[in-house]
Amino acid sequence: MIRNIVHYSGQVQGVGFRMRVQRLAIGYRVTGYVMNLADGRVRLVAEGEPAEVRGLIDEVSQQLAEHIEHAEVSSAAATGEFGDFRIRY
Repeated sequence: MIRNIVHYSGQVQGVGFRMRVQRLAIGYRVTGYVMNLADGRVRLVAEGEPAEVRGLIDEVSQQLAEHIEHAEVSSAAATGEFGDFRIRY
C-alpha cells in the first residue's frame, strides 16, 4: 500500500474539480480525499495498491488537464486511516 499526495494548481476551484475527481476515484480501489485549499489549490490524497493510486492520478491528469497548470506529487507511508474516498470541506 502507498499514499500519494497531489497538489493541483490552475483553475481547479469553482469548476467541479473535486466532484469529478471523486467520480473518477470510484473506478479505482483507493481511499482518501480531495479538498480545496485556502491558497486556491486542490489537494488529493489517495491510498491503495501502487497501480490503483497511479491509475487514479494519471486519469485525473488526463481528464482534467484543461484545469491543471501544475501538479506536485509527493509520497508518504500509507496509514489505512480512510474507509473510502470523499470530498472534504
